Amino acid sequence: MNCTEEQLRLYGVTDRSWLHGKTLYEQVEAALKGGVTCLQLREKQLDHDAFLQEAVELKELCHRYHVPLIINDNVEIAKEMDADGVHVGQGDMQIAKVREILGEDKIIGVTARTVAQAEAAETAGADYIGSGAVFGSGTKLDAKALEHQIFSEICHSVKIPVVAIGGINGENILQLKGLGAKGAAVVSGIFAQEDVGAAAEDLKKKVLEIID
Repeated sequence: MNCTEEQLRLYGVTDRSWLHGKTLYEQVEAALKGGVTCLQLREKQLDHDAFLQEAVELKELCHRYHVPLIINDNVEIAKEMDADGVHVGQGDMQIAKVREILGEDKIIGVTARTVAQAEAAETAGADYIGSGAVFGSGTKLDAKALEHQIFSEICHSVKIPVVAIGGINGENILQLKGLGAKGAAVVSGIFAQEDVGAAAEDLKKKVLEIID
C-alpha cells in the first residue's frame, strides 16, 4: 500500500494510558468513525504475542475503514503480521534495512527534528516524515518543543509529506496553518478525550485548514 497525502491528513497514534474503561479496539473504531485517515499502533509495554494479536485485529478494523495501519518501531511485528508500514525514530533501524525486510510496497515513516535528518530520510527512501514536537508532548516528557520556523524549514526541504506531531489538539492545531504540514499526528488530542469520535471529527475538519 503506497502512502498518499490524503491518508496522512489525520494520523492517529494510539496510547493505552487513556482507555477510560474501554478497549483499545473500541477507541480505535471510534477514532476511525470520526475521521482518522491513518493509524499508528504504538505499544511499549506489551509482550510479543499480545502485541501481535492486537496488531492483527486492528489491521482488520483499519482496513474495514480503508485506513492503513502503521506499527511504531517494531519492524519484526510489522513483518510478521503484514502491516501496511512502520514508523521508526532516529535511533531505530536504518531505513534501507527496514525496506529490505518489509519490501518496496510498505510505508516507511521516519522521525526528523532537523532539515538534515529530513533530507537524509528522504534520500534513504522514507515515504513521509513525522516532525515535532510542535507543541511539546504529553507522551514524551523529554520532547522539547520544535520551533515552528524550523518545522516549516523541514516541510519545505523535502518533497515527501511532512506530518506534524507533538501536543496537537483541537485548540492549537490551527496555529500550524501555512507552515507546510501535510497532516497532523495526534495522540492525546484524540485518545485522551472523553468522546474520541467527536475529537477526531473536529480535528479532521481543522486539519484541512492547515494544509497548504
